[in-house]
Amino acid sequence: MTVPTKTLPSGAELPALGLGTYDLDDGETADSVRAALDAGYGHIDTAEGYHNEAVIGEALAASDVDRDDVFLTSKVLAKNLNYESVIESCEASLDRLGTDYLDLYLIHWPNPAISLRETLQAMAELRDRGLVRDIGVSNFSAYQLSCAHHISDVPIAVNQIEFHPWFQRPDLVDYCHETDTVIEAAAPLARTDVFDDEIVAELAEKYDRHPAQVVVRWAIDSGVVPLPRSSTPDHVRANADLDWELDEADRRRLDERDRDAPVYDTPARDWTSDVWGIEQ
Repeated sequence: MTVPTKTLPSGAELPALGLGTYDLDDGETADSVRAALDAGYGHIDTAEGYHNEAVIGEALAASDVDRDDVFLTSKVLAKNLNYESVIESCEASLDRLGTDYLDLYLIHWPNPAISLRETLQAMAELRDRGLVRDIGVSNFSAYQLSCAHHISDVPIAVNQIEFHPWFQRPDLVDYCHETDTVIEAAAPLARTDVFDDEIVAELAEKYDRHPAQVVVRWAIDSGVVPLPRSSTPDHVRANADLDWELDEADRRRLDERDRDAPVYDTPARDWTSDVWGIEQ
């Protein structure tokens, strides 16, 4: 497969398709990572809050793929954003993943209870020590991202956000483009909900593709880096089939499917939820 890339501030090339690993059990995670590596994926996304870094590390170690040929991302939980905890979280992630460095390290969720400046100083320290090559954020609004850009001494390379045909977030996307912040799409398939979209289904039939392939192709054509996840190795491999094109008119039809309908409710996130990593 031919996967385009995005150049990050460090000069590293971020493959414009990644494997998402959220909400998979250990067996599913191992199977998905193996299938992805066999299919030629060069980009795997995880987080300390996913509780699967050790499994991913084992799959990477067992693979014939060289570590330097895999773009590896992890994220620090919102409860761990004070300076020392960021450093400790990153070091623990590296240990679980069995690697000396991360290609990208993200703040998983903003936490207004902890100084963003303090968090970003720790992220800069990690980069200076060579433990991470680029830093970024996840689930940041345009305002929060603007604050990060103004505070950080290190470029903010990426904002990983929910993005799919039903939730296209044009204002945030425009701001990311204006500031050369790469957009990664979490839940790019809307957790399979968009498979029921009549236009997605129609285009899947027209191009003789699975609906997931249509949505992944559209996201990449939109300048976004999708991170589809699947517990089925065949689907993991199918999502990597990018050697085909949507015509411009069909891309526009998907552009028009925006409903402003997220599948997870970022603004109303419960501060005691497991996503934040804070025990009740």
